[in-house]
Order: sequence, then C-alpha cells, then structure tokens
Amino acid sequence: MTFFFLGGGRSKMWLLLTVASLISIFGTTHGLFGKSTPLSPEVTMNISQMITFWGYPNEEYDVVTEDGYILEINRIPHGKTNSGNGGQRPVVFLQHGLLASATNWIANLPNNSLAFILADAGYDVWLGNSRGNTWARRNIYYSPDSVEFWAFSFDEMAKYDLPATIDFIVKKTGQEKLHYVGHSQGTTIGFIAFSTNPELAERITTFYALAPVATVKYTKSLLNKLALIPTFLFKVIFGDKVFFPHDYFDQFLATEVCTRETFKDICSNALFLICGFDIKNLNTSRLDVYLSHNPAGTSVQNMLHWTQAIKSGKFQAFNWGSPTQNIIHYNQPTPPYYEVSDMHVPIAVWNGGNDWLADPRDVGMLLPQLPNLIYHKEIPPYNHLDFIWAMNAPQEVYNEIVSMIAENTK
Repeated sequence: MTFFFLGGGRSKMWLLLTVASLISIFGTTHGLFGKSTPLSPEVTMNISQMITFWGYPNEEYDVVTEDGYILEINRIPHGKTNSGNGGQRPVVFLQHGLLASATNWIANLPNNSLAFILADAGYDVWLGNSRGNTWARRNIYYSPDSVEFWAFSFDEMAKYDLPATIDFIVKKTGQEKLHYVGHSQGTTIGFIAFSTNPELAERITTFYALAPVATVKYTKSLLNKLALIPTFLFKVIFGDKVFFPHDYFDQFLATEVCTRETFKDICSNALFLICGFDIKNLNTSRLDVYLSHNPAGTSVQNMLHWTQAIKSGKFQAFNWGSPTQNIIHYNQPTPPYYEVSDMHVPIAVWNGGNDWLADPRDVGMLLPQLPNLIYHKEIPPYNHLDFIWAMNAPQEVYNEIVSMIAENTK
C-alpha cells in the first residue's frame, strides 16, 4: 500500500508546510530556498499523456462495475519497436496499491518502468485503477460529493472492480487468460478475489505479487498511528468521504518545494519514514513525478478497514460496527475471514526485507498459506516503494517477471 505524508515524522512534515507557505508568500523569484530543478513534463499529464509522451501507443477505456463505479483503465498494446508483430500478445494486467494509481507503473523512465518494459518485451499491457482514486471518481448512481459514493473499502475493489476490469480485458482482447501483477493493496484484492471467485481465478495464468499484503499484524508504518484513533474520532478528523485526495497543495509541494535542492532530502525522507529506508535506490530526479500524482486518494472507509486489520491482526472483511450491521451485510454477526489457502492460482512473490508496510513477518505468515507458490524472493534492502520506483527494480524484479511470463505462456 503506497502511503504518503501522514502522521509521524512530524518535524519534517511541518518543515515542508512552513517552507511551502514561505514560498507561496515570497514567490519563487527571491532564490531564498535554493535553485529549483526543471520540472519533468509528466508532472501535469494524465495517464494517457504520460504513455504517449514516451512514444508508446495508448488506449483508454471506461469500465463500469456492477455497483455503478466507472473506472478508467489504460492499455499499451505493444512497445515502441514491435508493433508489426502479428498475432495475439499475452495480456498482462497491472494493479496499483493503496492511495495510488496506474501512474505508479509509468512514473520512471521507460527502461525503469514495468509497464513500458513489458510492452517492449512483446506483451499487451493493461493498467487498472481502483475506485476512489484520481482516475476512478465517477459513479452512474452517486455523486462523489455524496457519502454513499465513498461507502467502500478493498472488499468492494475485490468483489466488483477486479472482476469487471478483468472481464472487460478478456472480452476486448479475445484471450481467456491473463497475467496479473499486483503491488501492495493490488495483491490484497487479488488474494480476496481469486480465493472467493473461482471463475475469476480461472482467468489468471499467474499472479505476480510485489510487496504482498494480507495481514498487517507487524506493520511498522504510520498506519499504526491511525489505528490508535477511535472510529468516531477518525471520522471527526477525516470525515466520511474521501481520504487524502490529490489537491492543489500536494501539487504545490511537488512542483515548488520538492524540486528545490535544499528540500529534496526532506521530501524523500518523508517517503522513507512511511515505507522504510533505501536511500541509494530512489531516483530523486523523479520526485516531482511521484509527488505530483500521489496520493491519488481513497475512501475513509477503506482506511478504517486497514486500521481494523492492524488491530485484529487478521485478514477479514470490513467490520460495519455492530453485530446487527454485520448480519445485514454478511448474514453473520462478525466479518468473515478471507482464506488465502483457497486461492490456487500459481503465484510468485517478491518482498522487501526493509519494508515497513508489508513487514517480512507478515509475509512469512502468508507464504505457507499459498498452496501454489511457484517462486519467492526476499530483497533485503528493499522498502515498500522500491518495487515500483527503485532504480535497480529491473535487475531485481522486472526482468524475472518478464522471463517468467515468457516461460508460462509457451
């Protein structure tokens, strides 16, 4: 679960806020805060524009879920140099993590972004977006201004978003099976969907899980601090709709504060405080791209669901707050548990030894429950974000995924 600028590390966060305010007051012409590095063009682009900026083909579609959410998804049907190859290409679907979006897979240079690497390797690449993020904030029944729109958590992403998106891809490509790559919460909804929906599971050739999250019993992230807040107070503080949408202030931090040499270390440390430290692997020249598209938002209810998981140490559905409400939703007084052992999709797992969110101890509890684990690799220095942004991610992870997909599609 990708998670930005929240809670602890407060001295650094308040310094960022103070600097942002000063820059806003005095402007950028006084040179008081160091030279600003040139902005990356992708800072102001949407997903389609980011893809075509690098010379790749792009297709954009709307997927409508059974409960009315409209999810924008993108397709990179081939790479820059292999458009002439005939026949169907194996389909690979990439699903982002918490508070993130499909931009995670294309935020680095083409030789370091998984979506572009897969397209250049000859695959038909699709990028998903979960309800509530920047690119999936529409519903045919409810306005995003309504409480009803935001009454969801990762339960609904697994029950509605994933089946609708995969069904759309299958129909559009004419292929019965696809390869699924999930990062963080993208693995969470995969575990739920593929263990509870056998028909959907049949459509997955292999599940490639990056920084997998089922239980969060041992997480050392700042989510722990949120879990200390009582539910009623949580809603007083954050409301009952959107949580951490991307707004003007985030964009200002990305473009006017974190582009200045003086504050790049502070901005990168804010990420490390949340996800674990791996300084040498972060490309600080891309910080403006990362921060201009993240956080992408989710629902307050989804965040409450994660705090429940921290408190219980279990992998289970959202607790609606009372036995009566749970009976209405689940026909039982307590939320049902998700049994990862019911998922028989072949799965390959990569996790980080320095990941504060997907703690190695939680991953260690998960692995024995996977009945069809075909590969596992722990990368000792890796933190949570390294799987999508690390400079050596191709060597440590992506090239292995490309090779495994090639082997599994023979």
